[in-house]
Amino acid sequence: MSTFRSWAQLRESVLASTRVFLADLGHGLLAVGHNSLAVLGLAVLSATFVIGGRADVRGTLEAQALDWLLQRQESRTTDAGDLFDQGDLSAVDRATAVDPSELNRQQSVVAQWLSRRYRVAPEPVARLVQESWSLGRRVGLEPTLILAIVAVESSFNPFAQSAVGAQGLMQVMTRVHDDKYEAFGGNHAAFDPLTNLRVGVQVLKDCIATAGSVEGGLRHYVGAANLSDDGGYAFKVMAEQEFMTQLLQGRSVPPTARLPVPPVATAQTAPAVEPEPSAAARAPAGKAAVKPAIPAAPVVPPAKPGAKVAKIARASTPGPQVALIQ
Repeated sequence: MSTFRSWAQLRESVLASTRVFLADLGHGLLAVGHNSLAVLGLAVLSATFVIGGRADVRGTLEAQALDWLLQRQESRTTDAGDLFDQGDLSAVDRATAVDPSELNRQQSVVAQWLSRRYRVAPEPVARLVQESWSLGRRVGLEPTLILAIVAVESSFNPFAQSAVGAQGLMQVMTRVHDDKYEAFGGNHAAFDPLTNLRVGVQVLKDCIATAGSVEGGLRHYVGAANLSDDGGYAFKVMAEQEFMTQLLQGRSVPPTARLPVPPVATAQTAPAVEPEPSAAARAPAGKAAVKPAIPAAPVVPPAKPGAKVAKIARASTPGPQVALIQ
């Protein structure tokens, strides 16, 4: 009997010891886990403060998170054949367009006239007119001058590109003025209409400041600063601007109005021989680096008696000028 009680007491002692051991082990693990989570929380909080104070790291993380979310959204598309299942409601915010009725009277008149003249939709033209007015006030240029350059350079085609690489609405050489596109994300921003307009206006402002006049600035802009002839470019731009000025004055200008013929200089019988400019003088300024130089007009012999001077002078005009005034 005493042996049985001894075994019973031993069993109770072992069970009690086991319960105490397990309780202590549980409390210890809980304490360790609690302290580990506290340390981890402090580490995450510290890292958040450090990363939040660095704009470059924060921007990289935000870009990676956005890419991940976009990939997740694309992966959820079940039917690739239906292009309208996953509509993008923000597309209207990215569109370069505005209702012409939102413009003031002067802007609306110019926008409607340009839309009919160059056969482009009035909404995008209205947005460009609105932006030209805003940029003109900021830099001190006539908005009609900005719009005239856009008309002559690209006919309001934001994806236009010349043979020498001038791109966009204002035909700015992207590779020459790539530093100006850095603030807009890179050279591909040249095909964003508003970005190209802003960069082109900045180039135009610099050219006018260098030349000291609007007409001289246009010669710099087209790349004819050191040439005797700009192919009628400045005349054509200013004539296009004059059309819009007449519209703002309440006059009627038909959209099909033809530009006047630029004045032609009378041929000289004995032209003075000018010394060849140095390499520094031949280096174009402003946008001159973006377009090929237009060859100077060849010397024309004196007109014979009875011949028309205008006809002789037109024959001496380079090919590009004839194309511009037709």
